[in-house]
Amino acid sequence: MSNKSDPFEASAAALGYLYQLRMALLVCVEHLQTGLDWTVAIETGDDIEAVSGGSTDWWQLKHRAPGTRMTDASSDLWKTLRIWATAVDNQQVELARTNLFLLTTGIVPEGTVGSYLTPSRPGGARDEVEALKLLNESRSKSAAKSTTAVANFAAWDALDSDQKLNLLKRIQVLDEADDIIKAGDQLHGRAALVVGHAHAQAFMQRLEGWFFQRCIAHLAGIGDGPVTGVEFDDVFDQRRNQFRPDNLPIDADIIEITGEVTEHTEKTFVRQLMLAGIGNARIRMAVRDYLRAYEQRSRWSNENLLRPGELGGYERRLVEEWERRFNVMVDDLGEVAAESEMRAQAKRLYAWVEQDARYRIRAGCDEAFVTTGSYQMLADEQRVGWHPEFEARLMALLEPVVGR
Repeated sequence: MSNKSDPFEASAAALGYLYQLRMALLVCVEHLQTGLDWTVAIETGDDIEAVSGGSTDWWQLKHRAPGTRMTDASSDLWKTLRIWATAVDNQQVELARTNLFLLTTGIVPEGTVGSYLTPSRPGGARDEVEALKLLNESRSKSAAKSTTAVANFAAWDALDSDQKLNLLKRIQVLDEADDIIKAGDQLHGRAALVVGHAHAQAFMQRLEGWFFQRCIAHLAGIGDGPVTGVEFDDVFDQRRNQFRPDNLPIDADIIEITGEVTEHTEKTFVRQLMLAGIGNARIRMAVRDYLRAYEQRSRWSNENLLRPGELGGYERRLVEEWERRFNVMVDDLGEVAAESEMRAQAKRLYAWVEQDARYRIRAGCDEAFVTTGSYQMLADEQRVGWHPEFEARLMALLEPVVGR
């Protein structure tokens, strides 16, 4: 028999973890509508723990294949009971102030333990006493001898009858819940209410990306504790503001781009800087800004965040602003000027780009690299330049060598 792990089991487990993160984000979004006095954490008391005021919600999540049934002998049911029974036995949970949710994408058949612990539905009202009876029957009839089954039953047996009944009174079983795709659709719908349908997907990608990274840091012990209502409101508001009509999103991963000059020495914009006598430190900054602007503008375009003709209009404005200053520089130099003087004037022109040229593509989008990096992109296309003779010099540099 092969010892290789089942790839389907591995993918199901990975999907379960992603489902946990997505559902935790959905809990945050829903809590945001009630105020800011709450916290949400994963893998603390349970898969998800939400604390609001004096009440705590514990969530056990089961992402299962369509048609999966949770019977009285189901491991999903007994593993969950083991976690909660252990917490009760160890006095880690105050039942009177805690709501326990077992949420499964599977089906709970009528007449089973889970059906008596769901909120009232057409099949009948909740009945914790009947649920307790069925659980005890399942426990006594089980022939399971696995380490997991033994541990599950031991945790249940550690409680007395009153503790078991009180525990069941706090449990709500929610079956046929939205799977990971439908949970994503729920988040998309809420995003559409905030930023409109056209930008909902881009907004959610950024919010979900932040949330996943936040949870990873928390689990790794290198971040803060649970996500708070105040923190989530601040992040949510920042990202919502980035999608206002007068703004565009600036993404954190793009701000972190640095780049290496050695990988871009053949780029025309780098050659332009060398012609002007710009130092290596400033060239490194130019490469960084070029890469950031290129990636951010590409992302805006790919996500359809730009209006028709908006980028072209922005570049036209940049070229015209450069043109005014470049023509003044050429006039001041006259027809005969020493190379040292031409370089000195080129450095002054380029310093204007670095220090003063802050033309925003939209009023609320004020990140400097959008302007400075866009100028590097224009310089790479030779639509702008710094040295007064940049066109002729570049032609000589870039002209292929013939006849060798």
